[in-house]
Amino acid sequence: MSGARALLARPAPLAWLALAALLSLALSLALGSVAIAPGELMRVLLGEGEALHQTLVLELRLPRSLAAFGTGALLALAGALMQVLLRNPLADPYVLGLSGGASVAALVAMLTGLGAALVGGAAFAGALTSTLIVFGLAHGTGSWTPTRLLLTGVVMAAGWGAVITFLLAVSPVERLPGMLYWLMGDLAYAGSPWPVLAVAALALVVVLPLGRTLNVLARGGLQAAALGVSVRPLEWTLYLLASLLTAVAVTTAGSIGFVGLMVPHMLRLRLGNDQRRLLPASLLAGGILLTLADTLARTLIAPQQLPVGVITALLGVPSFLYLLYRSR
Repeated sequence: MSGARALLARPAPLAWLALAALLSLALSLALGSVAIAPGELMRVLLGEGEALHQTLVLELRLPRSLAAFGTGALLALAGALMQVLLRNPLADPYVLGLSGGASVAALVAMLTGLGAALVGGAAFAGALTSTLIVFGLAHGTGSWTPTRLLLTGVVMAAGWGAVITFLLAVSPVERLPGMLYWLMGDLAYAGSPWPVLAVAALALVVVLPLGRTLNVLARGGLQAAALGVSVRPLEWTLYLLASLLTAVAVTTAGSIGFVGLMVPHMLRLRLGNDQRRLLPASLLAGGILLTLADTLARTLIAPQQLPVGVITALLGVPSFLYLLYRSR
């Protein structure tokens, strides 16, 4: 309930983000290799308009746009949770090796011819395995620190990258283009958007009541323990939840970087560090960012399409370097 009261206390930023989310979805439906005027788009959404436009919007663009929004929301929310867990603004599921483990497991499942549902299960198993390895290596014989965990995750991410390279080297030639596009992040074959949207909504329902506890945890594990927080169970919950969110995102759209790193960090500069506002804001802003990035990927060199991961990298790298420059 404290999380809900915090949202009601300062609803303006979230209201603006919700409006921006609707506008980004409308833009993604209108733009593409065939542009659709706003009036025609409204008629299509109301069940009218030309049959060609109805097919283009309702059957092709709308599912992809919703999948992009849900994937971006999951990545940004996972990044926000990881940054709270490690008390480090550079923490991200991709930096810590979670996405690498999910990608390796998903690629192995694809190569063995498993179905889409089993590929998703394999991705979660890979992310969870990477979580256990990173925690186990970072813990050692004593307690882990955020710095040790971050360094261990970076090394694991590099190791998973080497395994991915090996899998690509031994894969059949005819499968390489699809696998490479998937690794770069591709929403062309995202499928139904409802699972990823449902997971995003459920994750927000789970973490929002923990907002006040996460605010205490962000100040340090010792202080949180002194104030009565069960630190270790909460940390494991955050890491497992981040693993699940990353696995669902990777299964839906492949490997997409910088969303979970940039969105929570930039929002923190604008909204502060209150997790009761930051977590839902990250979910909305992450969805907006990836929806707009996917729209740009579809329209930049239309009718050809770019992997959306290329767009997020092109946007994320200079933005992150600028933030590092400002924080000197």
